Amino acid sequence: MNLLFKLLGIGVSIGAGFVATKLVDTVWEKSTGNKPPKGDENLESSLRSALVFALVSASVSSVIKVLVDRGTHRAIGKFNKTADEV
Repeated sequence: MNLLFKLLGIGVSIGAGFVATKLVDTVWEKSTGNKPPKGDENLESSLRSALVFALVSASVSSVIKVLVDRGTHRAIGKFNKTADEV
């Protein structure tokens, strides 16, 4: 059953990452007025904006990973606790 929780955690992490990426992109575009500096299509974007965007994206990704890991461990703990009671 732990494998199921781990797979569920991976799925939730991927989904949350996708949503967070869209959210960061939207907030970046609304706050700066420019598209996020991704890939080769935005060669005119400055190094500063690319570094700030990378820092923001990495921070959001780290927070999501920590929250998903804690949620997965909490779910496994609750499942093991209820399995012991039965």
